[in-house]
Amino acid sequence: MAFGGLLLLGGRVVDRLGARGVFIAGLVIFGLSCLLGGFAESPSVRVTARALQGFGAALLSPALLAMIHTCFAEGPERNRALAVWGACGSGGLAAGALLGGLLTQAWGWEWVLFVLVPLALFAAAVAPAVLPADRRTARDRRGGFDVPGALLATAGSSLVVLGLVSGPEAGWGSVRGAGAMAVGAVLLAVFAVVEHRTTSPLVPLRLLRNRSLVTAILIILVFQSALGGSYYIFTTYLQGALSYDALEAGLAFVPLTLISMAASLRLAGLLLATWGPRATLFTGMLANGSGMVLLSVSMSTDATFLNLVPGLVVWGVGGGITFPAMFASAATGVAPQEAGAASALATTSQQIGGAAGLALLVAVATAGLPDSGPAPAAAAVADGMSTAMWVGGAASVLGGLLAFTLRKPSTAPPMETAGNTPAPSAPRDERSVPDAR
Repeated sequence: MAFGGLLLLGGRVVDRLGARGVFIAGLVIFGLSCLLGGFAESPSVRVTARALQGFGAALLSPALLAMIHTCFAEGPERNRALAVWGACGSGGLAAGALLGGLLTQAWGWEWVLFVLVPLALFAAAVAPAVLPADRRTARDRRGGFDVPGALLATAGSSLVVLGLVSGPEAGWGSVRGAGAMAVGAVLLAVFAVVEHRTTSPLVPLRLLRNRSLVTAILIILVFQSALGGSYYIFTTYLQGALSYDALEAGLAFVPLTLISMAASLRLAGLLLATWGPRATLFTGMLANGSGMVLLSVSMSTDATFLNLVPGLVVWGVGGGITFPAMFASAATGVAPQEAGAASALATTSQQIGGAAGLALLVAVATAGLPDSGPAPAAAAVADGMSTAMWVGGAASVLGGLLAFTLRKPSTAPPMETAGNTPAPSAPRDERSVPDAR
């Protein structure tokens, strides 16, 4: 909730104060909050530490994407950077799944937090030496922070996420479910009115006239709805229907993650350069959804891991292609001084999509199970999980059609100078850093 609710504020902070400085601050907040959470002896302190983690992440995520946006020229160079970023995210997923199981079984859940402290603080210490300094103009420093907009966006986004994640447990008609979502939606509507009238908006509404950004936001929403819910569904299936322990369930994600990393590094940039974002996004979403559907067909109580591998491979390829392509589209045509806000919009849709997908797919998976009484049979649990995975896959395939709302890539041949030498590219923004690689 804290992460999703504070992202828009974090994006604007990045645009006002500079990406590198905010990135370092986010790392420090994230690392120290992990330390606090690991030592917490009461639920209230533990939840507070998790909220602080969310705040740190809400600074980190838009700052990192803004640095990619401003340090790498739009086109193949930025696509390669986003491919590496996507591959690192996939690698982090595998490391987290494996280490989570190992650390929890060996030393307890606290070490899932403790292990992040030295990583975050070390990254903060070396960041000034390896990351380009912020280069902001007088235009970037003009204006202040939109405090009413920040409060409305944070409260509205947080309440929407709260309602989505509370619905399956508290009931969709409850105050925590539908009530929170309704109040959150009203606050976000008021937020839109405030943004239209303020001179220094948290989210400049002109960004919403960028077709690539808006299309990317919608695709991210669908993609993350399918992905976030399906990861939970698959983990629950492994442990609830196949009786895997925490470590075995983590190991089961390794093929998916490795394939996704390879697809990000080897395929995403190549397809973006060859086909453009329309065809690349549709292909990625189609493969992503097809892999999930294929996996759903294999999900039964007597399935072996080898039965699941084909679906995991196709799913991994689709995710590895789609993830960098989505964020490449979100950054297209965005001015450097608004890169933080655009990145925050894209990441906010990612978080809301993940919460919505989790709520909806859990509801599908448990629709045929009794609310009380004896525990349901493993076969009934597996059937529900399979159905939910199929629904997520179908949503991903249909969401891929949104890619065709993007403009077609230009078919004109590149301009050439005499002697068949390519013409020099346009100069970068004055704040770009040519040697940031």
